[in-house]
Amino acid sequence: MDLRKLKKLIDLVEESGIAELELTEGEEKVRICRHSNNLPQPQTQTYQAAAPTLSLPASEPNTTPTIMEEKPADPIGHAVTSPMVGSFYRASSPDASAFVDIGSVVKKGDTLCIIEAMKLLNEIESDADGVIKEILVENGQPVEFGETLFVIG
Repeated sequence: MDLRKLKKLIDLVEESGIAELELTEGEEKVRICRHSNNLPQPQTQTYQAAAPTLSLPASEPNTTPTIMEEKPADPIGHAVTSPMVGSFYRASSPDASAFVDIGSVVKKGDTLCIIEAMKLLNEIESDADGVIKEILVENGQPVEFGETLFVIG
């Protein structure tokens, strides 16, 4: 993404008064946030491909947008990720109880959830033994390939 395009995005955020703008273009992801405190915030630009960071001067100290790469926090424990794009379901039907809850003990091969993709229901099984520490997706929410669904400790 070139500097002229980034400058236009910053100007759009400043003029429109929106608090946050996120743009994904190919493998590049840019997030512009407007800070409302009185301290000037540095503006930075980071590319996923280890590009250099760019700092631009702040135009107004109380409404400085910041451009940064969004990086998800690494979960502590074993992450179970989605093998496909689809809709996440914690139970086999709306009336049934969830396959697992936080604190459930699971063994390798136990069903954790279902991901519906193209009207096919795919059971996602645990690939490790342990206890469910976190469930990171809400029931019925769409998931992406590689998105972390559960953390097993």
